[in-house]
Amino acid sequence: MVRPIIGITMGDAAGVGPEIIIKVLKNNDVYKLAKPLVIGDVKILKREAAYIDSSLQFNVVENPSQGLYKYGVIDCLDVDLLPIDLPYGQVSAEAGHAAYSFIEKAVQLSLVKEIDAICTAPLNKEALHKGGHTYPGHTEILAELTDTDDFSMMLATPKLKVIHLTTHVGLHDAIEQITPERTYKVIKLAYDTFARAGHRDVKIAVCGINPHAGENGLFGNGEEEEKLVPAIQKTNKENMNVTGPYPADTLFYRAVRGDFDIVVACYHDQGHIPVKVMGLEKGVNITVGLKNNVIRTSVDHGTAFDIAGKNKADERSLLEALIMAVDLVPAPHSL
Repeated sequence: MVRPIIGITMGDAAGVGPEIIIKVLKNNDVYKLAKPLVIGDVKILKREAAYIDSSLQFNVVENPSQGLYKYGVIDCLDVDLLPIDLPYGQVSAEAGHAAYSFIEKAVQLSLVKEIDAICTAPLNKEALHKGGHTYPGHTEILAELTDTDDFSMMLATPKLKVIHLTTHVGLHDAIEQITPERTYKVIKLAYDTFARAGHRDVKIAVCGINPHAGENGLFGNGEEEEKLVPAIQKTNKENMNVTGPYPADTLFYRAVRGDFDIVVACYHDQGHIPVKVMGLEKGVNITVGLKNNVIRTSVDHGTAFDIAGKNKADERSLLEALIMAVDLVPAPHSL
């Protein structure tokens, strides 16, 4: 098995990012799947390792080809921007700028194919802004650095993957923003992401907008027929396995049961609530549609400043994000 190189960005170093990275890389099974390369600040990682597992060693590299990628040694591309005494749990311009720099470096390496995917630890939006980078979060940084206009967010747990037609807008605006073109584009982004990784037989199901998916005009004003059905029909003509729209109240149950691989949610809460119910500790955020086939997965939680530096953080979301990144690396025939 060829192990892909996964660049793990450290996120905001005042949060739990360094801790969960150390905990994940204590797992020998990770090295059977991937070649993990931390893109961060090695002095901060060493400080964290002293609390968690002082037996770990560090290999500082200038490029991914210098990595040892063996259990017990953490390979780190050192973006040396932080003081050793950076306080835990505090918003800091230094940490915000460093978090941006880590992701910027990861994107540069991904664009020239020196790493196969990016897996991000959380950043803090206030710190990011104080550091001079006025983005809402990772996704928008990645979109700009890769010159991407059309992208979407997918949330995933081991049993459920959900991609959204709309996210952070009010319900009225969300319905207005859904068009056949947007629906088709999001379905295609999801399909292409998994097809490149060799999963061409993915089963995609689309949620209805109204209760009972409109129930043949009984609820709503024909939004399903106007905004969703034309896109589903178009994807079917292109040999994608897409069905729906289905009532959302039963569709997620069916997906978790295994009937479908990906669910297309129409608005924020329709998709987020089922994923959160499945368990925050294993949630993964995937940015779908980045240009040049840049792959990015992330934890589905924040910096947790309240527990930073206390060895209390749960690393399972980062572990799942790393596993998902490996799964999304293009299959050899797609390279």
